[in-house]
Amino acid sequence: MTNTSTAVVQHGDLATRPVARVASPERVRVWDPFLRFFHWSLAVAVLIAFLTGDAIEGLHVFVGYVVMGLIAARLVWGVIGPKHARWWDFVRGPRVIKAYLGDVLRGHPARYLGHNPTGGAMAVALIAGLVLTTLSGLAAQSVHGLKEVHELIAYATLCLVPLHLLGVAVASFQHRENLVRAMINGDKRA
Repeated sequence: MTNTSTAVVQHGDLATRPVARVASPERVRVWDPFLRFFHWSLAVAVLIAFLTGDAIEGLHVFVGYVVMGLIAARLVWGVIGPKHARWWDFVRGPRVIKAYLGDVLRGHPARYLGHNPTGGAMAVALIAGLVLTTLSGLAAQSVHGLKEVHELIAYATLCLVPLHLLGVAVASFQHRENLVRAMINGDKRA
């Protein structure tokens, strides 16, 4: 039985446009257990922080510290972790991001095993936004008038979440792979 899925030519970790058929697609571990734990724990912590806000301030502050700890661990993991967790594997410059986004809009972006250029940019933007959110929240506990700044930064950061989800949906559709499942089990098509 022949599988009609499409193979891709590999150049390092960049997979280019489809070129041939393969009999059975192989799976490869891309997202390590720590990275998956970080991703889902951070999502839950941010949701809890958003839902508690002023209503349950003690929990809100505690979860802010959890977010800070998760991000600190991720920053270290970006240096010492496995290949696809490392910053230099997916952080790209503006020209590469712009070119990739153009390819996405034209419907034929290159496929990456790890984060694609826009996914890498989103990861950096979300982490930066959450760092600013947690630091402003910490400062707001002792400096009068910073609560509004903290809330503004938090809402600006939360605006990135739908863009992140849209990017995951578009990439999943364009490459015919379930990226949510990949972030759960760690595996992607080779």
